[in-house]
Amino acid sequence: MEQENKKQAAFDPLDMNNYKIEKLPKMEKSTFEKWMARVGGPLAIVAFILVYWVVDIPFIDNLKESDFIPVEEVVVAEPVAEVAEPAEAIAAEVAPTDVAAEGVAMESVAEGVTAEAAEQLGEAETQPVPEVVPPVVEKKAAKPDESIKKAVKFIEDNGWDDFTRANYAMLAIFIAAIILWITESIPNYLTALLVILGLVLTEVTTQKVAFATLGHPVMWLNILSFVLASMLVKTRVAKRLALWFVLKFGHSASGVFFSFLLINVILSAFISATTVKAAILLPIFMVVAAVYGASQGNRNNFGRNIVLQNLFQVNIGASGFLTGSGANLLAAALIGGALGLESGSISYTDWFAAAFPLAIILLVIGWWVGVKIIFPIPKEQRRPQIEGGLIRLREELDSMGKMTTEEYKSVAIFVGVLGMWATTDILHTIDATTVAFIGAVVALLPGVGVVKWNDVDIPWHLMLFSAGAYAIGAGLDATALPKTMVDVMFNSLGITEATPFWVLYVLLTGMMLFSALLFQSKTMRALIFVPIAIGVAQKFGYPIMSLAFPVALLIEHVYVLPFNSKPAALLYTTNHYSWSDTFKYGFTMMLIGWAMIMLWGETVLRWLGHTNGLFF
Repeated sequence: MEQENKKQAAFDPLDMNNYKIEKLPKMEKSTFEKWMARVGGPLAIVAFILVYWVVDIPFIDNLKESDFIPVEEVVVAEPVAEVAEPAEAIAAEVAPTDVAAEGVAMESVAEGVTAEAAEQLGEAETQPVPEVVPPVVEKKAAKPDESIKKAVKFIEDNGWDDFTRANYAMLAIFIAAIILWITESIPNYLTALLVILGLVLTEVTTQKVAFATLGHPVMWLNILSFVLASMLVKTRVAKRLALWFVLKFGHSASGVFFSFLLINVILSAFISATTVKAAILLPIFMVVAAVYGASQGNRNNFGRNIVLQNLFQVNIGASGFLTGSGANLLAAALIGGALGLESGSISYTDWFAAAFPLAIILLVIGWWVGVKIIFPIPKEQRRPQIEGGLIRLREELDSMGKMTTEEYKSVAIFVGVLGMWATTDILHTIDATTVAFIGAVVALLPGVGVVKWNDVDIPWHLMLFSAGAYAIGAGLDATALPKTMVDVMFNSLGITEATPFWVLYVLLTGMMLFSALLFQSKTMRALIFVPIAIGVAQKFGYPIMSLAFPVALLIEHVYVLPFNSKPAALLYTTNHYSWSDTFKYGFTMMLIGWAMIMLWGETVLRWLGHTNGLFF
């Protein structure tokens, strides 16, 4: 007991070294999570065997070749014989148009007309009727819909029977992969490798297609973004920026919160990994929390707000930029593939124009809801509680010295990259991936750059995970399985062409948003729900962006419960809030996020030409 007290007495709450990730307690898996991990592997194997070999699946068995290769009839010759004049027409010709004539009785006129008509009709009946020659019709394959072009090619190359088996295989692989990813029975990257292998062995795709996913343009954009982010972390620009903002604006509670809001937005533009941002900022806001009276298990509303709002800002800040996370890049690639874009993805500027203003509004609302409604900060917590607390942060900043040449170089490189991303199709036509290539080459160039390859922190396990996700996307394209499943789902729900657009919009965005409460991976949610939104848009003839883009904008809402994302798990270990605290704040912001995406569909997305509005 005495030793424990000494240990606690020796703990310095203002020492940033005490809040390094390696010193934080690890979040242990619950009993349920451990049980899920044990049963996940066998369950995935059983599911694969049942779907692929045992169970008959009606919606696949009932598919017809005409569903994918429609046939249209084309009239190539008109009939050559004349059609005999019908008796009804003769009667019409002799029928009186005006039977009222001076001095003539109506009955007499009627009788005369009737007799004349009968005579003519009798003659018509005795005349031969020429044979009607039907038009010459030729049947040919209609041009397939863009959404199923790859499926049509598969059918043409392999035949209908192989296509049906490929659908069974794709569904089996997809279900098994989802089970493994949810239960985390094996590492996510290993599941991704098994997915790629399964697609090849079952001949859903060729080796060339499956293995090429690692070289997808968006994969390269992801990798190169990590090179640029590592440059900022290695030169300590990110840390310097965070400390400067806190010291500049952190003399009051409101200033502290807005400084972290700005820091998260700026870092989101540079760093594509939400966990990295959380790791950079955690020691800083933990010291700030201690300055304002929250440390070593002593919870207060300032501490709850500072941690939970940073969690919210890390994720929502990322939603404002295409490069904010790998899940954003995946969603953009899926949409770009459906649109048939040569770049393989929607543009950086298209994403920014719609997503960035929404992110800023949500961040401001998140601050207001936190400090004013859910965790209101009493007057005594609005000023520093520890004498000289901010001085320690000043000392930390001063110890870094003046900005070095490497820091200035790294800032210049990344600002240049951001500038080129923002001006694509305005000042130049260089796509986002090529721009990132240029920036990474300059950053790594000996004598000019500021980072060496060994200094670059690329999470290759996440890259392999993404490659598996892209491979599943390729398999879904080859089989058109999302279209088929959407048809079945909507038929069972009674959703038809008569269903209003706003119902589809509300349904799909709600599915995407609230799935975050169950799924642990943003990438997996993007992989599941973005193709569904694409399939729904194609089924009902709406622009793909009108439904798929709003769904994609909700990817980063992963802050409600500790297991919803890696930053959520990391920040929960700070012990500044409970499960009920994070649920109250997170679920409230999730509902607000849903309301905001409705408003966005009616306004901004409408102005940008992505929707025709929802309600008006």
